[in-house]
Amino acid sequence: MKIGAQLFTLRTYLQNEKDLGRALERVARIGYTTVQLSGLGSIPAKTVRHLCDENGLQIVLTHNPEHRFLNQIDVLIEEHQIYGCKYVGLGMMSEKYHQPHWLPCFGEDFYAPAQRLKEAGMRFMYHNHAFEFARMSDGRTLMDHLLDMFPADVMGITADTYWLQFAGIDVKKWLSEHAERLPCVHLKDMTVAGFENRMTAVGEGNLDFAGIMDILDHSGVTEYALVEQDHCYGLSPFDCMEKSYRHLNTLGYR
Repeated sequence: MKIGAQLFTLRTYLQNEKDLGRALERVARIGYTTVQLSGLGSIPAKTVRHLCDENGLQIVLTHNPEHRFLNQIDVLIEEHQIYGCKYVGLGMMSEKYHQPHWLPCFGEDFYAPAQRLKEAGMRFMYHNHAFEFARMSDGRTLMDHLLDMFPADVMGITADTYWLQFAGIDVKKWLSEHAERLPCVHLKDMTVAGFENRMTAVGEGNLDFAGIMDILDHSGVTEYALVEQDHCYGLSPFDCMEKSYRHLNTLGYR
């Protein structure tokens, strides 16, 4: 299992080719060797791959808007072949699918694109937030229904530790029970500021990352554990990513 950087953390610095190169250089200098592409500006796939290669960074996962899965799946596959990346992620389903009467449409809309990715040697990855764990009228969660729509070899889950905790889920138990779905995971810590939950660098919050990493490591399924911090509350996101990386080093991961 390799530690990686979820570049959404650095999205402000990824909007043009020059800044992307600078940001990737700093990510590599911290010690990361793998990255997830998310939050980038309109930069050609070949240019992104070249800049990552220059800095010794392997692209292992992406996030893409819904319309690209639904309307541009062949182009999306071609881009990921350029990236050398087999995990193709959706960051979140749009709000219309949150409703019980429209949720089945997510499976109807996304199964064919997910199957096309599988045929191309790739895997559709869904990233969770907290709303997927809301109870529905039948007593099951939206996530339960989502998992029923897609077999594990067609859709994986990019489990986000912060949002699992936020939703009141036993993080380690859920990761253990759904290991077959988790080739990629987002590592994100939670702290408390007064009555507010906040994202923080891994190791500076309340999640048990020694236990989390042990579960992921021993499952034998998780290939990439990607550090993410959506909000840094005025701190440098590069410094936050370095703090996370150094803490994971103390646990024996690189």
